[in-house]
Amino acid sequence: MSEQLNVPTMEELMAQGKQPDILFWVGSAGSYDDRAKKITRAFVKILNKANVNFAVLGTEETCTGDVAKRAGNEFLFQMQAMMNIEVLNAYEVKRIVTCDPHSFNCLKNEYPSLGGKYDVLHHTQFIKELIETKKLDIKDGVFNGKRITFHDPCYLGRANSEYDAPRDVLATLNANLLEMKRSKSTALCCGAGGAQMFKDAEKGNKEINELRTEDALKTNPEIIATACPYCMTMMSDGVKVKEKESEITVLDIAELIAQSQGL
Repeated sequence: MSEQLNVPTMEELMAQGKQPDILFWVGSAGSYDDRAKKITRAFVKILNKANVNFAVLGTEETCTGDVAKRAGNEFLFQMQAMMNIEVLNAYEVKRIVTCDPHSFNCLKNEYPSLGGKYDVLHHTQFIKELIETKKLDIKDGVFNGKRITFHDPCYLGRANSEYDAPRDVLATLNANLLEMKRSKSTALCCGAGGAQMFKDAEKGNKEINELRTEDALKTNPEIIATACPYCMTMMSDGVKVKEKESEITVLDIAELIAQSQGL
């Protein structure tokens, strides 16, 4: 039996004459990648628990065009972006929240010049907001004293200078937060950004994600926390390569918060 999640679409709400407070942009990874779908579900559970008035585009959502742009196909990017902007503007969307830093960066920084101006938040920023406004009460016992290290996604951290929100959210778990030597503005990429996820490895003696996983392992963590579906794939693969799966779990911040809430 599948759990019942309340996920209204913009189309359904508009038919009822209602406007949601936020649009949850699921993103391609969150829609199609089996591991990332778990992050999507965890975030929806948080939205439901906090009684957030939200909606998704559903079948009307298409790729932001981020990957096409990073791979150098500006024409395809603009086509994809214009299609999305047309839909978003028709629904008069004001606030967008996404679990994907690549979508976040694209919607926030690259859509405005094409006519798509929105208040765009990463899910860690929004969860922080829910905690600060007391819509989400973190009474944690699950992660007390657990050793957690956080890997900064490039497009959240270095590209948008958001280092505090994920850490502030993690701080509510009463865990033992450990910083890697390379963190915040000096953090190392997981190896998947900039469309690298979809191309063959280049010459060298080690994959980037293995190198980054080694950074994490030096903190002797029980949990590696991420805040990006790409980072989730790369860090999980890194942990597998290092044969540490039985000792270390890789979890998105949304999953950690959902678990702390017993969701």
